[in-house]
Amino acid sequence: MNSTMITAVWPGSPYPRGATWDGEGVNFALFSENAEQVELCIFDPTGKHEVQRIHVREQTDMVWHCYLPEARPGLLYGYRVQGPYDPVRGHRFNAHKLLIDPYAMDIVGTLNWSDTHFGYRVGHRNEDMAPDRRDNAADMLKCRVADPAFSWGADRSPKIPWHEMVIYELHVRGFTKNNPAVPPALRGTYAGLGTAPVIEHLKRLGVTSVELMPTHSFIDDRHLVDAGKRNYWGYNSIGFFAPDQRYCASGSTKEFKTMVKTLHSAGIEVILDVVYNHTAEGNHLGPTLSFKGIDNASYYRLVFDNPRYYMDYTGCGNTLDLQHPRVLQMIMDSLRYWVQEMHVDGFRFDLAASLAREMHEVDRLGAFFDILHQDPVLSQVKLIAEPWDLGEGGYQVGNFPLGWAEWNDHYRDSLRSYWKGDGGLIGEFARRLTGSSDLYAHNGRRPYASINFITAHDGFTLHDLVSYNSKHNEANGEDNRDGSDNNNAWNCGAEGPTADPQINALRALQKRNLLATLLLSQGVPMILAGDEMGRTQQGNNNAYCQDNETSWVNWSLSEADRELMEFVTRLIKFRHDHPVFRRRNFFQGRPIRGSDIKDIHWIKPDGTEMNDKEWAQDFARSLGVYLSGDALGEVDARGRAIHDDNFMLLFNAHHERLDFKLPNLCEGCAWQAVLDTHFHAGLDNDGSFAGGDTYPLEGRTLALLRQLDPQELT
Repeated sequence: MNSTMITAVWPGSPYPRGATWDGEGVNFALFSENAEQVELCIFDPTGKHEVQRIHVREQTDMVWHCYLPEARPGLLYGYRVQGPYDPVRGHRFNAHKLLIDPYAMDIVGTLNWSDTHFGYRVGHRNEDMAPDRRDNAADMLKCRVADPAFSWGADRSPKIPWHEMVIYELHVRGFTKNNPAVPPALRGTYAGLGTAPVIEHLKRLGVTSVELMPTHSFIDDRHLVDAGKRNYWGYNSIGFFAPDQRYCASGSTKEFKTMVKTLHSAGIEVILDVVYNHTAEGNHLGPTLSFKGIDNASYYRLVFDNPRYYMDYTGCGNTLDLQHPRVLQMIMDSLRYWVQEMHVDGFRFDLAASLAREMHEVDRLGAFFDILHQDPVLSQVKLIAEPWDLGEGGYQVGNFPLGWAEWNDHYRDSLRSYWKGDGGLIGEFARRLTGSSDLYAHNGRRPYASINFITAHDGFTLHDLVSYNSKHNEANGEDNRDGSDNNNAWNCGAEGPTADPQINALRALQKRNLLATLLLSQGVPMILAGDEMGRTQQGNNNAYCQDNETSWVNWSLSEADRELMEFVTRLIKFRHDHPVFRRRNFFQGRPIRGSDIKDIHWIKPDGTEMNDKEWAQDFARSLGVYLSGDALGEVDARGRAIHDDNFMLLFNAHHERLDFKLPNLCEGCAWQAVLDTHFHAGLDNDGSFAGGDTYPLEGRTLALLRQLDPQELT
């Protein structure tokens, strides 16, 4: 649209919120309970010049609205909101600041940092008590009216059943930025993620669902920009309806839709990592970019007896107030928008415990959950919680309600510690291996409530987990103080890269052990992108500001990297082929439905069954588990009983070889090794073992044996 002045302003409607193109004109609607006046600001196509201000005179139920019959998609706009500047009472209105529409579906331009983006006079002796009267529009982001038209054709969600999922957590930019098979102009973008080479990699690997790190429009923090860095991870949202433009090669929001459609065509789900717990506006000294200037007292949780300050359950300066019905409505509208208009298949909620807080305590039966569960759209998509925040009582692993899955950090910590060689863990290890029933069975949830992971974006990569004892975050510019010190990592004998072949062989073995355990555990496995091919961050376990080679996936693979990728590919296929490793119900430890076959046996190295006292032995680092495919007790979609082979998993986290006696569970029992992580490629031993024989289980090794059918022995 050109800079022609808008001459007609109609009353419009309070719903829907945001800027909505209806084919004839654009309706604008903005919620502000405490505003005294709202101005809609129109900009020229460059976004540099404000060409018109329109007084929004209509107000219905605290929603300010107007309709512009001459407006079209592509129009650049923002808001100025007048009201009291009184931080002591929680009000921070400042009409000199251009504000982003909370419902903007497209946010463009660049935020050029300066003191003008702050509602108060930076450096004033009374801090935020003195308003800043300088205009910030020239250096501010702009909202752009979006055209929702898109040809989805026959696009449908793949609707992968929970128990069949293999999640792949990736960063849109970092995953393709260095991929030589992606056209240079598309690397690091939504379009790049939808190219044939990337789809081929995901399909060959066997993952069912990609979990994208934040793609909502977000801000690079001022202190990072001043230091020559960026908020690479993106957990700093400012627009809950707009895909971030830095990942957009074409400049059009349709690119995101095309990416989703392409992934769906390949049978791959798209899950978004969403940050609804806080915004990029920070605490009382943060900038005024949107919510703070539209209605600070409504959008944020303020300290009850001193509303100048913010309740901070997130460690990021503020917390959105989901107790306010209009804020809660905004979050629900955003979620529905991404499902209905963008066709995503689910969400992973960052610091989800903060969303469940009612007055102060976490309430897992709060309004947020109630509304989600009754919603006919949102109740049908994947909902995954990061089940903690930084506030009191915020650690809520195992406490989310039915319908939710959770990132299981008990699983992460137990597996890391066990394979590192720590003692006294076989009981804890066994609980995590079998789906964490101690965490999820109490309220009727299933094994797939547990999202099992060893690594994620926050922390070491898998390669670094076995290559460093300590974090090395010096490049972040915080004197290595940032990032967790509790990593349960082991460098296998040398800190960082080494030419020692024995250490490198041990590291490769440990990676195979961790990945094999992950993919043979009950629950939903999640792999960090690049772990399957040896990605390293050179020991940085908090690379949130490293938009460079540190964080980008390296596609120039060594022979060892290719071997690891092949190992993971074969393991994922094996998991897909064998339902005994992705059960829908927890093990019972007893005969199923009148059968004399138990679904699970725990075996000691001497071939006998574990007893209760032996689980807590500090010296124990080895155990075996028998999984019965004949006692699944599950049926398929047509009601037919599901059967699988019977398997024996053997674990030895001790550094010395162990001769593991195979139990005699049936007359003429025989076993064949199908996986042994000690071998260079993770396989193979074609020999068979009879019940009562010993299996040579090398130090720090996992072995998987299949019980042979009698016909296979003849």
